[in-house]
Amino acid sequence: MSETVSGGGRPRTLAEKVWDDHVVARGEGEGGSRQPDLIFIDLHLIHEVTSPQAFDGLRLAGRRLRRPDLTLATEDHNVPTDIVGGAVNLIADQTSRTQIETLRRNCEEFGVRLYPMGDAEQGIVHIIGPQLGLTQPGMTVVCGDSHTSTHGAFGSIAMGIGTSEVEHVMATQTLSLRPFRTMAITVTGELRPGVTAKDLILAVIARIGTGGGQGYIIEYRGEAIEKLSMEARMTVCNMSIEAGARAGMIAPDQTTFDYLQGRPHAPQGAEWDAAVEYWRGLRTDEDAVFDTEVVIDGSALTPFVTWGTNPGQGVPLGAAVPDPESFTDESERIAAESALEYMDLRAGTPMRDVPVDVVFVGSCTNGRIEDLREVAEVVAGRRVADDVRVLVVPGSMRVREQAEAEGLDRIFTEFGAEWRQPGCSMCLGMNPDSLEPGQRCASTSNRNFEGRQGKGARTHLVSPSVAAATAVLGRFASPADLEPAKGA
Repeated sequence: MSETVSGGGRPRTLAEKVWDDHVVARGEGEGGSRQPDLIFIDLHLIHEVTSPQAFDGLRLAGRRLRRPDLTLATEDHNVPTDIVGGAVNLIADQTSRTQIETLRRNCEEFGVRLYPMGDAEQGIVHIIGPQLGLTQPGMTVVCGDSHTSTHGAFGSIAMGIGTSEVEHVMATQTLSLRPFRTMAITVTGELRPGVTAKDLILAVIARIGTGGGQGYIIEYRGEAIEKLSMEARMTVCNMSIEAGARAGMIAPDQTTFDYLQGRPHAPQGAEWDAAVEYWRGLRTDEDAVFDTEVVIDGSALTPFVTWGTNPGQGVPLGAAVPDPESFTDESERIAAESALEYMDLRAGTPMRDVPVDVVFVGSCTNGRIEDLREVAEVVAGRRVADDVRVLVVPGSMRVREQAEAEGLDRIFTEFGAEWRQPGCSMCLGMNPDSLEPGQRCASTSNRNFEGRQGKGARTHLVSPSVAAATAVLGRFASPADLEPAKGA
């Protein structure tokens, strides 16, 4: 970490504290004329899709990787989830195979730690960082991937960056960035039984819109947030980018420390004690001022589901497909009309009446062990609905190993689901796990854009428990809609 730069004695938000602690050089000028700050980067995560051009840039310029020790690579986006082990020759798609082979060569040449297919630590990049204890409070974390915001659950500033920025971090371990505005989203009260972190963040995005967080670092606060597990907090921060935010953060607390302690790369002994002492100070000062504040009653939230083609087009599961004419904003009305046409939905249709073809459980949003336990609890003793395909894809090899140790894999396969190898899988149509044109999917992933899961695919974002109940009935449902399982 860089030498701490004083905040000038003024009350600061969590984001401002972490930012100040990483400034290598302040930009000159005031207000709108201010130049970007140069920020030190603590952890750089890379994968096979967004790194090849950056490595080529280093090679062409004759540069070395500045800090291999702060760089970690994994294979996730393009890996087939039906191949056991790391045999690249078994990858049928030429582009996927080439990208993975290229990553392996680049990592070997530049001395980057790589967790390839089949490795015990391989998995989705935003799952293995926290899992290994590499992601820690007060850090700056970047990756050429939008959902890097996941790591902000630990009280770090974590953001996705473009390919040119990936190369810049590789060469200098810094980034040139303008300070962001700050937004507080306070979720009061306690979530009702059956309401999850995924429902919470979908409700937040529906409230502020997909552009509501643009230009901001969001800090999630309040009783409902503080009661979330670390894995649930990661789900919330993961989807900050879907609200347009640059990053999402949650202040570290005892829940954070308990999760981190004993992990492979977490501090130990006296270093752990010193780290915790620093981490405890990473809270927004009482008199600090946010540029924008939003308050949401967590106790009023219910399970959520998207109906349209962006994560902000969502409604409570108990509601109906909205009528475009109900939107007062003309651009929103036009967007709703277009979304309903693509999604083949009719206004006024209860969401619980909408049938699905496929259910996908996985991704960096909901591919952790708690998510899999949530699904297993719902489907145990039941059978998948006729003509519904279910994929359950663990987010990492460690998650897969733990799920199998707990017998979750048997629950899934007896239910009629496919139990897969780790990878990004059906989150995006970049690997064999894609939807066919016109298929409708209840997905625990993070994006429902047109064609996201395959050309012509129709994606609805849901929580793991809603995905599981939907798989049982073949239409959108929550666990409360199900009859008791056999033997229950």
